[in-house]
Amino acid sequence: MTLLDLTPRTSRASRLDTLPVAIIGAGPIGLAAAAHLTERGIDFTIFEAGDEVGASVRAWGHTRLFSPWEHLIDPASGRLLEASGWQAPPASRIPTGAELVSRYLTPLAQLDAIASRTQTGTEVLAVTREGMDRTRTRARAVTPFALRIRHADGSIEDVPARAVIDASGTYRTPNSLGSSGLDPLGLGDVADRISPALPDVPGRDRERFAGRHTTVVGAGHSAANTLLALVKLAAEAPGTRVTWLIRNTRAARVTTAPDDELAGRAELGGRVEELVRSGAIDLVDGFEIVGARRAAAESHGEAENGVELVGLRRGESVTHRTDEVVNATGFRPDLGMLRELRLELDDIVEAPRRLAPLIDPNVHSCGTVEPHGFRELTHPEQNFFIVGMKSYGRAPTFLLATGYEQVRSVAAHLAGDTESALQVALTLPTTGVCSTDIGGGACCT
Repeated sequence: MTLLDLTPRTSRASRLDTLPVAIIGAGPIGLAAAAHLTERGIDFTIFEAGDEVGASVRAWGHTRLFSPWEHLIDPASGRLLEASGWQAPPASRIPTGAELVSRYLTPLAQLDAIASRTQTGTEVLAVTREGMDRTRTRARAVTPFALRIRHADGSIEDVPARAVIDASGTYRTPNSLGSSGLDPLGLGDVADRISPALPDVPGRDRERFAGRHTTVVGAGHSAANTLLALVKLAAEAPGTRVTWLIRNTRAARVTTAPDDELAGRAELGGRVEELVRSGAIDLVDGFEIVGARRAAAESHGEAENGVELVGLRRGESVTHRTDEVVNATGFRPDLGMLRELRLELDDIVEAPRRLAPLIDPNVHSCGTVEPHGFRELTHPEQNFFIVGMKSYGRAPTFLLATGYEQVRSVAAHLAGDTESALQVALTLPTTGVCSTDIGGGACCT
């Protein structure tokens, strides 16, 4: 275990500019931040909890994105890659998550300027200031940050940084199945029957779902992708049944405007609606989950040790019997690791307060979010920034292109180039409003 530097605070301040910027997360946005800092000549260290870069993307790598390559490659990252001889994929082609990793993120992470500064298998447990909790003010802005990290071997140490860019995303912290925001009572007893969003239904998870009754909970596009995969599996594996359970009174969360320029996303809603009408998907709407418990096998094909969801539907107590549950209710930011920092977050979506009105999912879609940068991402904690999907809190309207512009602006700010940091610009595809229910699940990435 490495202890904090206990030298006087004035000495710490004098060494502040010699320290690297800490980037939390080696996904698309964290690596883009590294590329922009590289072009600016600013030292950095990336801390990635997964064993490989893009760990969260790999988890849903079988899923095709909605955006084509032209919206998926960060400009600074592209310049660094092209200088190494890399060739960009066709701009109009829409890749899967696995292709995003193999054709873009992995080559980017392998560049020496980035690879030499990346620590995988390293989880950031907490962020604070050296020797200062959130209540202490004197000389705070010139005191280095301290990141408490846990390495793959279990060892823990505190490492200093001049600034922190939190690009850790939200995939590891899904929303609860419970309509109250809390885990349903009894969830721990059936945890082995709950799958995270976007399971690999036709691939590695096929055996889990084939011949069983699966209920997908959530009203967003992650749910829609899983529903389509399950319906296809049902055509191949007898006994496979598909239920879509939502807490709203209508299944309109995956429909989009007819002029949606994300063609894959526009098609998705129509396909799901048709399958509901045909009976291939059994829709249960208005169901608010409050509890879960084990259910014995029944005669019509359910597996042993199934799940009974307990809830309210139109004011009445109801239960829903199923074998497997997929939690596609969206994601939320992990703010516990930031408890000792001074943050200014919106009360509703948990995004930076200046950013929240620009991304309100009741008003905005992915394509109507205004360009924004370091100014909208600023907190009372100087030189600390939450970027990428995590900066959107619980709003599901994030696009990678938006995150790339965020980190470009933040890198310019850290370099002292205020003029460039303030000149934010972004061209996004026209899209419909993703969801008017912020618990509905991600719809844009």
